Amino acid sequence: MTDKEIFRNTFDKLHASPEITTEVLNMTKGDNIVSIKKRGFARKAAVMTAVLVLVAGSAFAAYAMDVGGVQRMVQVWIHGEQTDATFTVENGSYTLDYKDAEGNDVHHEGGGVAYENGIERPLTEEELLEEINMPDVQYYEDGTVWVYYKNQKMEITDKFRDGVCFVKLEAGDDTQYITVKYKDGFSSSPHGYIQPDEFY
Repeated sequence: MTDKEIFRNTFDKLHASPEITTEVLNMTKGDNIVSIKKRGFARKAAVMTAVLVLVAGSAFAAYAMDVGGVQRMVQVWIHGEQTDATFTVENGSYTLDYKDAEGNDVHHEGGGVAYENGIERPLTEEELLEEINMPDVQYYEDGTVWVYYKNQKMEITDKFRDGVCFVKLEAGDDTQYITVKYKDGFSSSPHGYIQPDEFY
């Protein structure tokens, strides 16, 4: 398909609403007596204005279709710091784009499903944001291990006993009980610690 055909297919579906068309036509009428030449110019100007409005709106619609899903700016917690990010959601999946503390671009993807009465459904935007803001455990090259939850962060390197660490983090009114198996996953709950053998 050529660029011309793509352009035609994209913009053939877009039409000015009856209200805009009526308004444009009314702009060319008036109580003032004008010459035919001036009226012709006014009518052409009105039509050009309508075309520009339509093209501008179409360009935005084409951009929105190209991006896919719902895209908006959000604030999320990344390593204990609130960060502005571009959050795009489509059918239970998301992408998150932001800059890290050094100014590097970071791209993160995820998603999931929920089950209600035995029926699978994609996670909602709110559920995905909640998931993004859940506790996180990071292992660093210097051997340290950190756990993050909203504006809280704690080094837990020396808190492991038999390869397991239990951490309670509070962020305002929210509390998370985090069970970490060293380099083998973690689990969190607002109600209490989950034993390591229960979250696999």
